[in-house]
Amino acid sequence: TVGVIISFLQYTEMFFRPIRDLSEKYNILQTAMASSERIFELLDTKPDVNDPEKPIRIPDIKGEIEFRDVSFAYNDDNYVLKNISFKINPGERVAFVGATGAGKTTIINLINRFYDIEKGEIFLDGININRYKQKELRNNIKVVLQDVFLFSGDIKYNVNLGNENISDEDIYAALESVGIGKYVDSLPGKINYQVSERGSSLSVGQRQLISFARALVFDPKILILDEATSSVDTETEHLIQQAIQRLIFGRTSII
Repeated sequence: TVGVIISFLQYTEMFFRPIRDLSEKYNILQTAMASSERIFELLDTKPDVNDPEKPIRIPDIKGEIEFRDVSFAYNDDNYVLKNISFKINPGERVAFVGATGAGKTTIINLINRFYDIEKGEIFLDGININRYKQKELRNNIKVVLQDVFLFSGDIKYNVNLGNENISDEDIYAALESVGIGKYVDSLPGKINYQVSERGSSLSVGQRQLISFARALVFDPKILILDEATSSVDTETEHLIQQAIQRLIFGRTSII
């Protein structure tokens, strides 16, 4: 009968379904094995920049930065910087100006010791940065980039980055100082307002101001602004310029 034929076809389908699922699981397993190889290869990679065996503590830095005959290349002998020397005094404001690819961001990377230099020396308060622990060095330097990265979560987390020693009052004060306090107060939940992935629910200027507040709330001795206003409109840039004036006061600033 027709009913028996239909039942037979359905039972056949039900019989082969687990076999198809099993073959699909094998494909997933193969993909996972390929991914795990890459993950473990990354985990086993030894870092190029290492902490010294006996690091020097940084009790209270003044913010003096000095480059002495620094040369650096990302690839072999193709030098981005050649014999660069300069000195920035504590609390001084310095601007690096140059064409794209001139090495401005490279200098910032070297100050933070994201790379080790081939030749020369870099000093912070008269001590070679190679003698400091990387974490302590970077805790005293805050960088505001052109491309602001905001994490999915609330504004509070994006300002204090999970540091429980920073109070809500400190966060509100930092937001107010950079000129975005009133806007945050108007949001539902205020500093607990949920920010979408990469801050897509906020404008470019608002994301930039939050990044300024993030730098301010950690009270760094050295502040670096890497083309921090290049991607905003004129009105927002004026607001950001006012925030910058508050931000760099009393700090060694590289712009």
